[in-house]
Amino acid sequence: MDIYGIHDIKALITGNPYVGRGILVGKTPDGTQAITAYFIMGRSDNSRNRVFVKRDGALYTEPFDPSRVKDPSLIIYAALRQYENKLIVTNGDQTDTVYQGLRAGKSFSEALSSRCFEPDGPNFTPRISGMLTFGAGDFTYELSILKSVDAEGSDCARYTFSYPAKAGLGHFIHTYVTDGNPLPTFQGEPERVRTLDDMDAFAKTLWDALDENNRISLYVRYTDLATGAVRDTILNKNR
Repeated sequence: MDIYGIHDIKALITGNPYVGRGILVGKTPDGTQAITAYFIMGRSDNSRNRVFVKRDGALYTEPFDPSRVKDPSLIIYAALRQYENKLIVTNGDQTDTVYQGLRAGKSFSEALSSRCFEPDGPNFTPRISGMLTFGAGDFTYELSILKSVDAEGSDCARYTFSYPAKAGLGHFIHTYVTDGNPLPTFQGEPERVRTLDDMDAFAKTLWDALDENNRISLYVRYTDLATGAVRDTILNKNR
């Protein structure tokens, strides 16, 4: 087993019907760009009735058809926010928890210590989060997963992974292993994946790899490490 092997993202998830929500952070092969990607999938009508929109410098999930919303509590949130030199991306309202924690002088993991997995038993969906910290023409990043310690949801296990940015390497974390009842929670360390210099090609590769029936929205952002300039793209199944 090659523990330092790097997966092709398309090969890693193609054919998997349900990896849930996913966060990918890394650096382009040429070393000039930071990559941030977030996608959502859904099985229920309530989950599928969503789009990504940008507003006031943040990324939000919003209802595609507001009249069809049944329960907004776990599906409508700010998925990405920036605070000073830090970019936060998560799969729930813990985006705001991290943002407010940073404002109060807390670290990424300290801010998330007040949160746990989602109250949606028997799945107990993990909360996954990422944060990029920019400085001196480069960046570091952290990924977190908060998940149940058992099938009963009796308590929360919290894992934080910290990385230096390396050209051509990304780390990918998602909520579920695959489809199931209950849904099996992601296990182990974030997966090592190859990145691409071309943002549009990378977004297309990731979008095409996601199950066509269950994919909902994808956001990809490339940040120039020399200038701070941002390029991004949104792909929504509901248009």
